[in-house]
Amino acid sequence: MSSVWTKSGWRKKERIQMPEYTDLAALKEVEERLSSYPPLVFAGEARQLRKKLADVSVGKAFLLQGGDCAESFSEFNANQIRDTYKVMLQMAVVLTYGAKVPVVKIGRVAGQFAKPRSAATETVGGVELPSYRGDIINDIDFTAESRIPDPQRMLRAYTQAAASLNLLRAFSQGGFADIHHVHAWNQGFAKSAKASKKYQQLANRISDALDFMTAAGVNSDNSAALHTVNFYTSHEALLLEYEEALCRVDSTSGLPLAGSGHMIWIGDRTRQPDGAHVEFCSGVQNPIGLKCGPTISSDDLIRLIDKLNPENEAGRLTLIARFGAGKVGDYLPNLIKNVESEGRKVVWTCDPMHGNTIKSPSGYKTRPFDSILREVREFFAIHKAENTIPGGVHFEMTGKDVTECTGGVRAVTDEDLSDRYHTACDPRLNASQSLELAFLVSEELEHRAVAKREAM
Repeated sequence: MSSVWTKSGWRKKERIQMPEYTDLAALKEVEERLSSYPPLVFAGEARQLRKKLADVSVGKAFLLQGGDCAESFSEFNANQIRDTYKVMLQMAVVLTYGAKVPVVKIGRVAGQFAKPRSAATETVGGVELPSYRGDIINDIDFTAESRIPDPQRMLRAYTQAAASLNLLRAFSQGGFADIHHVHAWNQGFAKSAKASKKYQQLANRISDALDFMTAAGVNSDNSAALHTVNFYTSHEALLLEYEEALCRVDSTSGLPLAGSGHMIWIGDRTRQPDGAHVEFCSGVQNPIGLKCGPTISSDDLIRLIDKLNPENEAGRLTLIARFGAGKVGDYLPNLIKNVESEGRKVVWTCDPMHGNTIKSPSGYKTRPFDSILREVREFFAIHKAENTIPGGVHFEMTGKDVTECTGGVRAVTDEDLSDRYHTACDPRLNASQSLELAFLVSEELEHRAVAKREAM
């Protein structure tokens, strides 16, 4: 990290995808208040996550990152958090069995309030207004007043994030995450009327493994690992006034920490090497994610890696590939070859959501399940060909029974989209689709684990 870095240094850089607040006095007051609040996460937690991601980078663990596309103030409630957390636990158990390594669980939660947009304005019924940029910035209601950026929203976002983290920590340590409970939920999914027989077979194999452990004397009463989990939070660090206000200096190491979440990432639209977002993220000790889309060049990627991880530390930087089904082979191999040849230590993970967004015949923005699965399989195939490590997956998903992405074993059709289309921004996998994807990814991981054993 640069010795001249300051948490406000980003203000001297080009800023994009950020609001222009009209009431600067109100903005300053909010920033000062946030600066006096406790951080949402702590440096020791961030360091722990970096160590786990270092294991991911060498194939000793696997990363599951998932959650809401954009958290909502209006839909915030305990059941929503619980249901999404529950599905992530279910996915993690299935992936752990397939990968035969620990699964690092990171939620897109307790901070994912801001969204980049492809256009500064949107038009409805001949009326043009500023785009909705997430509840931390403005309101989704299509009125001129609602679309004015309001700094007070940062305070509400902080309060909601703190409440979410409090509940997640309770779930993680209070017995809700017991592996036997989680697997019972998975068995229910696998036995559902339309679920594939192969999912039932995998669920039965996991049951056999748990029964063996119990017979061997390893159970939830004598092993904390079976009834507690480590669960981390993450979000795109888009609104830098909020990020700066929650930045703290760790009293143990003397290094800056982004106190807004355990992991923060830089989006594909805001990854300019000399831009404001890269500048801020380069100086904090948190693990950093970097979205890599079709427009990133190998040279720019190396430049960004060196800016964000100058010490070349394992676990510091996660590259989140998002190209679209059928396009992964056009871009990912060259990026992998360049990173490998330069000896850079990174985690490679796959975001199969953002490159597969389409407009359905009914007019809804959606993502076909088959395209999502295809991109994941292409990601694994390319890493196998390059003899590198496919470190994880990154999904936009929810525990709610929404109809936003088409396909899956409980097939959502184009005609179904209007039934429960609740997203504030991008379409999400529902609980059933998320679990089905976990079972299918588990197959890929199991094949990789078998090949690894045979090669030894």
